[in-house]
Amino acid sequence: MTEKKSFEVKVTLLEGVEVHVQNNHVTIKGPRGEVSRTFVSPRLVLTKEDSLLNIKTKESLRAIKYDKTLGHTFRAHLRNMMYGVLKGYEAKLKICSGHFPMTVSTDTEKVTIKNFLGEKVPRHSSMMKGVEVKVNGNEVIVTGIEKEAVGQTAARIEQSCRITNRDRRIFQDGIWIIQKPQVKE
Repeated sequence: MTEKKSFEVKVTLLEGVEVHVQNNHVTIKGPRGEVSRTFVSPRLVLTKEDSLLNIKTKESLRAIKYDKTLGHTFRAHLRNMMYGVLKGYEAKLKICSGHFPMTVSTDTEKVTIKNFLGEKVPRHSSMMKGVEVKVNGNEVIVTGIEKEAVGQTAARIEQSCRITNRDRRIFQDGIWIIQKPQVKE
């Protein structure tokens, strides 16, 4: 009879990070804040041992390709969470206005774009929780501790300036992502 092969991935904890694991719900604390996430999988279990996080299949199950794929995805999310609470993430967008001068301003919950292509009604883009947006001249900087939230906020700002029924070669106005979310240096 063939023996059951299990799957295990180990994630080394970074210095300055405190991790708490309970029922696949991981909370990571660091100098910039706290991030928590529930990793849902009926086949994988997360445990903490000293300075390691273990992602492994349940003891009664044989590992399949799906378990390995999901385990490596969980590892990537955990690393992103650790880097986020240690250093934070930053995305950059550029304001391009060739036809009409655009005015971009931020509030606590939304970004407002006025006079986009001469429109009278301003366009709005909502920000996700825990994300800050700053406007410096013709550059918009999105920062936060969750990589997904920073990227989604940047995408929402870019999509709020989407143009339809115009020639994209001529009307290149808008706010464009020039740097995807990266760890702040």
